Amino acid sequence: MAARRKTLEATRREDGLGSLEGRTILVADDDRTIISQVRAGLDGAGYGFVECHDGTEVLSAIRQHQPDILLMDVEMPGLGGVEVCRIVKANQGANGFGFIPVILMTARRTGKVEGLELGADDYLIKPFDMLELSARVKSMLRLKALQDALIEKNRELDRANRELEEKREELLHLSRTDGLTGLVNRRHFEERLLGEFARSERYRAPLSCFLLDIDHFKKVNDTWGHPFGDLVLREVAAVARRALRDVDVLARYGGEELVALLPETSPEEAWRAAERVRMGVEAMRLTAHTSEGPQVVKCTASIGVATFPGDGVTSAESLVQTADECLYAAKANGRNQVRQAG
Repeated sequence: MAARRKTLEATRREDGLGSLEGRTILVADDDRTIISQVRAGLDGAGYGFVECHDGTEVLSAIRQHQPDILLMDVEMPGLGGVEVCRIVKANQGANGFGFIPVILMTARRTGKVEGLELGADDYLIKPFDMLELSARVKSMLRLKALQDALIEKNRELDRANRELEEKREELLHLSRTDGLTGLVNRRHFEERLLGEFARSERYRAPLSCFLLDIDHFKKVNDTWGHPFGDLVLREVAAVARRALRDVDVLARYGGEELVALLPETSPEEAWRAAERVRMGVEAMRLTAHTSEGPQVVKCTASIGVATFPGDGVTSAESLVQTADECLYAAKANGRNQVRQAG
């Protein structure tokens, strides 16, 4: 007996069983003698044990103790080992029991076949050899460790993929966004313009556009400094954003110019939208801090409006060009006004 125990211990050392110390084995059998034999055969390996005597108790113990392996008799009162195995294997997902290797113990080879067909990972024929018991348990614990490592790697991969997707979305957002105003930039506006114009042509729906220029913006920068000029741009952008609909596209077009695309918007509706923006800018009161104390600064804007279909508007480019011509007319006529094609 002493020589046999030494052989068992040598096998454990050679195979590195120490790395499996602390693992929990759930042993289920209505015969307490079998449970004692299993515990004796695995004694010294550093395992923790949970004992059960029927299938219902096994399912409860799994939820409570989360064992690393199930070692069950095929025939137990109430739910047998085969039925418990079926339930465990049917609930292996992340929201269930997770992966738990199942070793069925049976005195009947037919029970072994039935258990394996229902997903049992291994079996032991009673009466079993202690070396075989140790080897099979160790093999299943290693399988559990590998499966757990694979699950964790998959989780890490999922996390990495989510982070990459978030970074991709962030980079995409940055590539489309003007850093100063938070509006979309000119490049993205032009992409949207082509798509909206094609849709407008297809469905014969009006598409309006306006260009806004902050009046005397160079003077604002020269008088109050570029940081204050940046503030003016951000505030004008905010006023315009509040005056427009969510479906409208508002962008920084360049310098002190903003551009807006208004889908399914008639000339009359477009003029009213532009006038709301102009009045909002005119009502702005910003404070510039100077060596002589705070100074209240007023701003105004000139806006040109065009609509497709309309005179001379035959393409996406000509829609913006016509709005630009109307903007030029508004500035030439004294600024702080809306001019519209037609």
